[in-house]
Amino acid sequence: MFKRLKQDIACVKDRDPAARSTIEVLLLYPGLKAIRMHRKAQWFYNKKMFFIARYISQRAVKKTGIEIHPAAKIGQRFFIDHGTGVVIGETTEIGDDVTIYQGVTLGGTGKDCGKRHPTIGNNVMIGSGAKVLGPFKIGDNTNIAAGAVVLEEIPPNCTAVGVPARVVKRDGMRVDNLDQVNVPDPVAQEFARLENLINELALKLEEK
Repeated sequence: MFKRLKQDIACVKDRDPAARSTIEVLLLYPGLKAIRMHRKAQWFYNKKMFFIARYISQRAVKKTGIEIHPAAKIGQRFFIDHGTGVVIGETTEIGDDVTIYQGVTLGGTGKDCGKRHPTIGNNVMIGSGAKVLGPFKIGDNTNIAAGAVVLEEIPPNCTAVGVPARVVKRDGMRVDNLDQVNVPDPVAQEFARLENLINELALKLEEK
């Protein structure tokens, strides 16, 4: 237990330049407090003491603003920076050396049964406000941009941005070909489609 706590504190000090001391991290960082309480809640959950487990997790929400379901599986050196508004669902699985920021949701869409929440690989960073929704995997060494909404699997070694999220970089190479100057006008495209449809209908009427 103490070895894991030392790892938790060390990863906070390594990833947060504002962390000044071990005692500050231990007593004042809500992300660390939420993770420690989650481990207690998960112990009770695994012993099928579900009410106590949920009680501990809800206490953690009141103290930290971070909600982690007791059944969620979380790896080593997990770092929640700031943390307010973070929600981690029941069937979420998180690998090692993962970092997430405030407002992140690892949730479901309401359409799935059983495994409903995402699986996050190792060494993943999820930016503030991002939503990862569904029972798919985010590959190792991937970055999810702030505010992104991820609705499908993201391969390893990628960067994903946008709503819905799309991969813009893979293995260090840019993969999207979007021209930011000559962006297609969706309204003009729709008018052109309708005009073609009207012309086709007019020709059919003339034939009759």
